[in-house]
Amino acid sequence: MKKKLENSLEKIEEKLEKSPLLGIRTYYWTAILFEFIIAAGLSLAAVLLLNHFLDIEDSSLLLVFAVLLCSSITAGISFYLNRWVLTPIRKLGGAMRQVAKGDFKIQVPTKSKIKDITEINRNFNLMVRALDGTEMLQTDFVSNVSHEFKTPLTAIEGYAMLLQGTPQMTDEQQEYVEKILLNTQRLSGLIGNVLLLSKIENQQIPKTLRPFQLDEQIRKVIMLHEPQWTEKEIELDVELNDIVCYGNESLLFHVWSNLISNAVKFNRFGGILRLRLEETQEQIIFTVEDQGPGIPEADLPHIFDKFYQGDNSHRQSGNGLGLSLVMRILNICNGTITVKNPEDGGACFCVKLKK
Repeated sequence: MKKKLENSLEKIEEKLEKSPLLGIRTYYWTAILFEFIIAAGLSLAAVLLLNHFLDIEDSSLLLVFAVLLCSSITAGISFYLNRWVLTPIRKLGGAMRQVAKGDFKIQVPTKSKIKDITEINRNFNLMVRALDGTEMLQTDFVSNVSHEFKTPLTAIEGYAMLLQGTPQMTDEQQEYVEKILLNTQRLSGLIGNVLLLSKIENQQIPKTLRPFQLDEQIRKVIMLHEPQWTEKEIELDVELNDIVCYGNESLLFHVWSNLISNAVKFNRFGGILRLRLEETQEQIIFTVEDQGPGIPEADLPHIFDKFYQGDNSHRQSGNGLGLSLVMRILNICNGTITVKNPEDGGACFCVKLKK
């Protein structure tokens, strides 16, 4: 829904910019043209009248008077035109961008001397209020359903862990219990990602910013995934500079965890996992590179979309939310992420955070 809303608002704003009646550029240049025409005409008329009644022979004095009068008239017309037409349209454009980012509480003033602008702003406010109600309904639904899922999943996982240590069970039964545990953990991870993504998209994440040791956080994430990279006999090539980062520590933890988990999951057996953390005067740069099959060119534009899974992804466990979550967290933290396929194979993700 959010993606469709963003696309719709972008189209509306594009039409607003291009419209011959409501486009900001059209109003601006039309206003400039009429200002000069009106100001020049009034100034010329005033100079002619002044010269007729006072019979001033000094042409330079008449020219100065004409320029001053023309400038005053132009400034006055510009002030009222900006106040009545251009400023309300700029405010509407800014409000539309805020709605596209997920702010459904914003409203624009409906008082204007131009009837069309009043009507447009009133309809915009009605649309935003309707979207706010729909978003609240969707958020409550996702939150309630996710919590309802978590309770039975926790019970299933607990009972499965109890069965796992039962000596009377056969090897086949032990295998079934392990599969139950694996799938309940996958579902728990999916529900956790859905809840976190819902909170981020609805701006319910507190902006708790503080300095923390970024290289130590990434090392903790690496050790957290030790069972996975040990099982695949992956060799680690790690160079992490001593860097203090000022930001949301808990949110950024999800970024490194998702990227490193994906790099381990898609890496080949016995491959190399390269991790780099460095900084420049303006930004912090983290790269993670694996030696897996890489990302097909057709999938590259879509890998950060929600629930998108490329051909390689379907061969692995996953839910298509990890990279989408990474992208949205980095948007909150004023960061960026890019991906490319190195010439020697694999995939390389690069995260840049502003210092």
